[in-house]
Amino acid sequence: MSFEEEWARLKADAAARHSTHVRLNQLPGSPAAGGSDPQGDLRVDQKDLAAIGDAAYRLHQNLGRDGYHAQAMSYQAARGLKTDFAIGAALEHVTTRWGDQLRSLQGACAHISNHLDYTQHAHQGDETYLVTKFSEISTLDQGFNEGDVP
Repeated sequence: MSFEEEWARLKADAAARHSTHVRLNQLPGSPAAGGSDPQGDLRVDQKDLAAIGDAAYRLHQNLGRDGYHAQAMSYQAARGLKTDFAIGAALEHVTTRWGDQLRSLQGACAHISNHLDYTQHAHQGDETYLVTKFSEISTLDQGFNEGDVP
């Protein structure tokens, strides 16, 4: 079968299936129709956030130890090669870029870890504040009981 014949057959098959319709990949509109709840189905709790923050902290520490060790060894190799081979200068350039990228990645890990720690403490503070306010409201409500009327 030639290309033209095969192409004509494929176009005819596609036309027969009415494949020109657009189909969007999305969930059904309402929970009653089998969709997810209106708030979405992505959930995260403090335990998950703490695990992410801890992983970011450990990555930051490991990058500092292992990444800078690799950079120091690469600089040493570049200095040794630079006098005799042109690749020494290239290795030195790559090592410099490695250090730049390493600092950038370490900074991002620190930012993630610090932000999640801050968020966790801020939410704990908000929780304490709200519990205090709600307990004050319940104390006020007790003053409005009908039995307390003079």
